Amino acid sequence: MDIELLKTFVEVVKTRHFGRAAENLYVTQSAVSFRIRQLEQSLGVDLFIRQRNNIQLTAPGERLLPHAKMILTGMQRAKVDVALANSTHKQLTLAGTANIWDAFLQFGIHKVVAAMPGISLVAEIKTQQESTRLLLERTLDLAVLFDPPKVDDLIAKSIHDLAIIPVSTNQCSDTSAFFGNQYVYVDWGTAFSLWHAKHFKENSPPYFRTSTGRIALDLIVQCGGSTFIPEALAAQMIDSGILHHITIVPSSSREIFMVYHKDNEQVEQIKMLVNLLHQIR
Repeated sequence: MDIELLKTFVEVVKTRHFGRAAENLYVTQSAVSFRIRQLEQSLGVDLFIRQRNNIQLTAPGERLLPHAKMILTGMQRAKVDVALANSTHKQLTLAGTANIWDAFLQFGIHKVVAAMPGISLVAEIKTQQESTRLLLERTLDLAVLFDPPKVDDLIAKSIHDLAIIPVSTNQCSDTSAFFGNQYVYVDWGTAFSLWHAKHFKENSPPYFRTSTGRIALDLIVQCGGSTFIPEALAAQMIDSGILHHITIVPSSSREIFMVYHKDNEQVEQIKMLVNLLHQIR
């Protein structure tokens, strides 16, 4: 199957627009339409429901999407592997969720790179579900996650306890004031959700919810408010007086895990990387 057809298919899915897909691929809109027709003809199915300004995937299109992404990822990795074949470098692919990059990995990835000069590191943002799938497909070497999957083929190592503290743009005298000050709820994973429900079920519901700590932090700085945020991410703003650590409200923490496939051939490099990430503070 032509890789360019799959690239075009994934780009149309991402943009939901043939014209914008054409711009991103540096081809004409007619070329995009022709490629999609070629792909549909080769598979014998319609991949999109074409409506004006509303392009949706058909059921076969939904089924094709994860396979197309896997093929494109595999091809990209193959190109890198071939390019490294004549060098002494090895390649490791590392993925973390957006929250883990913001709150943890960004503070130590430079140390990892400096300490592993013989490794070509590929670092990406992936969701928990996508990381698990790629680990099982053996197209991802390591994933850094809050909630490690309970799968026999995957090994999970605890590498860090992330302190998550209550912060606010106002000085809050009690818990009610904290939650009443435009509280922003961040989804820090299953364990945090259970802890939050247990301790604060009587308080006012949040006026804003997000899955990303960076969004919450930017929002309360711009508009005022309260949220739970990793201490490392809020430290400078607390020191400068932009935010206040509300100590009267309980703090939480999240355990961070490094996950890899038990049959990964680069186990020595993985163990080295686990040790390096364990040193991030």
